[in-house]
Amino acid sequence: MRQNIVAGNWKMNKNLQEGVELAKELQNILSANKPNCRVVIGTPFIHLTEVCKTVDQDLIGVSAQNCADQESGAYTGEVSAEMVKSTGARYVILGHSERRAYYGEDNAILKTKTDLALKNELTPIFCIGEVLEEREADKHFEVVKSQIEEALFHLSADDFKKIVLAYEPVWAIGTGKTASPDQAQEMHAFIRKTLADKYGKEVADETSILYGGSCKPSNAKELFANPDVDGGLIGGASLKAEDFQGIIAAF
Repeated sequence: MRQNIVAGNWKMNKNLQEGVELAKELQNILSANKPNCRVVIGTPFIHLTEVCKTVDQDLIGVSAQNCADQESGAYTGEVSAEMVKSTGARYVILGHSERRAYYGEDNAILKTKTDLALKNELTPIFCIGEVLEEREADKHFEVVKSQIEEALFHLSADDFKKIVLAYEPVWAIGTGKTASPDQAQEMHAFIRKTLADKYGKEVADETSILYGGSCKPSNAKELFANPDVDGGLIGGASLKAEDFQGIIAAF
């Protein structure tokens, strides 16, 4: 049975002290209001150790927002999957649209990062999605399928079961355009069929597929009602505990 998951991505926000306070606030809220889904928070690297000490990871999982595509060595400024694991974090976000767009991460790099994350027993939250030009050219299914195939389809079925997918309609983030619940469901259903064609229906049905396009308390329930939308990867709304709780409560 696949999990419903609400994962927050703090991005490059909150200094260490602010991040720990937010984690404490969220811990208190969710301790009093037990969630009906898995909750994960993706913090900056420098927060990971302290946040892991602050929260009960049976209640709130902790995730890095990235990891290096190398195991170790002379890679100044990089943070390896092993380092992430050593902080106590259990998840890592890979392939976020901002990493792809601003830092040139392609499917080959993400394939390597996925392997290193799994080697270090981290659960990848693997992001996929098309930009506006690809959507308008009616290439959105083709783009998403290639992202999955080229970065993940080398995995065995047993390893693929350890992956969480997050669909980001990049064209609906900061463009003034909106992805409807029907559009989200359409893509999520396509993704699940793509997985079934490769690994079989059982693996596809067990894979959690999150929606990552401007999900907020006002639209979360409608989005999560779709049969193939298993939760959300939340950006700005995860930076305020009450807003994040509003999305979590949609389940």
